Amino acid sequence: MRIKLVVAYDGTAYCGWQVQPEAVTVEGVLNEKLGKLLKEDICVIGASRTDSGVHALGNVAVFDTNTSIPPEKIAYALNTMLPDDIKIQSSTQVADDFHPRHCDSVKTYEYKILNREFPLPLKRYDSMYYYKRLNVDAMNEASGYLVGTHDFKSFCCVRTQAESTVRTIYSVAVKKVEDTISIRIRGNGFLYNMVRIIAGTLINVGTGHTTPEQVKEMLEKKDRTIAGPTAPAHGLTLLEIEFL
Repeated sequence: MRIKLVVAYDGTAYCGWQVQPEAVTVEGVLNEKLGKLLKEDICVIGASRTDSGVHALGNVAVFDTNTSIPPEKIAYALNTMLPDDIKIQSSTQVADDFHPRHCDSVKTYEYKILNREFPLPLKRYDSMYYYKRLNVDAMNEASGYLVGTHDFKSFCCVRTQAESTVRTIYSVAVKKVEDTISIRIRGNGFLYNMVRIIAGTLINVGTGHTTPEQVKEMLEKKDRTIAGPTAPAHGLTLLEIEFL
């Protein structure tokens, strides 16, 4: 049977999701612990291969098993074996042909910025610290240009291997609560470093270095060199994946 896991993790100590030689990754830890629990060779398939240092509240992975353990109980058993920075939120049986990367889905990411005069130690792992006051209204105005179906070539790593750089963004919301600014983005898929480059670009808008209208120009010119910097990985969290 095929089991779907919803996985939450603090990515600080990991070299991303995907298994790499001689590196500790989230996928590698799941394979190892599931193998010990089920006494089978397990290879999970993740819906989103997050980068080194990126976090998740709701990444999704599937694997095949012959275990007699009830699907919903696997989460409980596996969590007793996993480290404190990786925990399963649910385990359910899905159709044998369900593949999380081949299904239509909506992914929600959030980038958090601690925007205050001095950093806070408790926020250092999940928020980017930025001491200059940011104009949230301008950031929201700029984010409106990103909504819709566009070629996001200006907002992805130049090394991307994607066949197409066209993606659809359903919503972008920039909000400030006390000292934390959140950039929440929902879309049908994201290119390599896309959310982090969008965050870096919106920060430039917030400082006044870039105008909201220039974000529209960045989309039109399809040139990575004119968009903002890639914001640090630790401010990014994959919140949720909805399968359509």
